[in-house]
Amino acid sequence: MQADTLVEQQDQVDAEAPAAPVPAEDGPATAQQEDEPAAPRQEEPAPAQPAAKPAKTRAPKSTAKKTRTVELTLTVTGTADGEWQADLVHGTKRVVQGLAISAAAVSKAAKELHEDIAGGIDEVIEAARSQHRTRMEELEAELAKVKAALAELSE
Repeated sequence: MQADTLVEQQDQVDAEAPAAPVPAEDGPATAQQEDEPAAPRQEEPAPAQPAAKPAKTRAPKSTAKKTRTVELTLTVTGTADGEWQADLVHGTKRVVQGLAISAAAVSKAAKELHEDIAGGIDEVIEAARSQHRTRMEELEAELAKVKAALAELSE
């Protein structure tokens, strides 16, 4: 009769704290349990319950700072004439729109970011330089003609 009572108490402990190990009941072990006094057996489940509570607690939280991501979108737009402008968007809010930037600043920033980015931007900048040189040569030729015409009229 005492063995039945002990089994019921162990079942209650198992229901309350499933993490606590339950000793397997074999034939010879049952005989030894009946020979042992009931008082020490009743004391065992009591310490098992407080021990089960720390097992359910969570691991301590990390003290490392959680990284907060920020979404910024910088769009740099260039024209064939060499005019550059920047737009900056923070999340869905437009912070800067149509800000004029020099080609030298764009080239320097691109070199700081990555070689592949710098290569593509430098090609566009070089094409704009070439176009401006051609236009400058045309204007110098036209200026020489105008100076020559002015000199003829002055004589």
